[in-house]
Amino acid sequence: MIRVLIVDDDPLVRAGLAMMLTGDEDVQVVGEAENGKQAITEAGKTGADVVLMDIRMPVLDGIEATRTVRERYPAAQVIVLTTFDADAQVLASLRAGAAGFLLKSTAPGDIIAAIRTVHRGDPILSPTITRTLIDHVSAPSPPQATSAQAALGALSDREREVAALVGQGLANAEIGAQVHLSVATVKAYVSRMLTALDLTNRVQLALLVHEAGLAPGDSNA
Repeated sequence: MIRVLIVDDDPLVRAGLAMMLTGDEDVQVVGEAENGKQAITEAGKTGADVVLMDIRMPVLDGIEATRTVRERYPAAQVIVLTTFDADAQVLASLRAGAAGFLLKSTAPGDIIAAIRTVHRGDPILSPTITRTLIDHVSAPSPPQATSAQAALGALSDREREVAALVGQGLANAEIGAQVHLSVATVKAYVSRMLTALDLTNRVQLALLVHEAGLAPGDSNA
């Protein structure tokens, strides 16, 4: 069973999500929270595998709650819930460690599929979504770009090649096929890079790649 914590300040949204998820045999709703502070407490208390996290909430917003949950309970994957698909706060949540985001209007089946995906350790950001966020929300400042380039510059050529493909939103199998490496080797490369760069997941790595302008389509690529 995948243990899910629902975090939203709207009780109707929480009730609707809980009702929808309860009907799935692989998912168990283990708790609810109405603000970020409660989310942190409930994440520890319930041992949730996946947290559905609203962004705009009283007491503590979803961005800071995501950052704290990921720091304290790294096994818990966070999916951000939002009403906007190109919002600066969505990007901030991803930088805080969220594995991806969903619109609140997403079909029930797609929400369940996303929960399964992040539970496996995979992000739910398609290349199109990543590109939209980078293009419309986050034009990196020169200091950001310089810092990102310096961080990635410390990697080997092969690691930067793999990182650039992560920046495109490709899965490990797709990366392996492009650079002629096994999935296990690609996974090892990604894991090593996350540790070296002090990142918590591949979404953050993808964002760093775009800040550095190393992904195809970036101005510096």
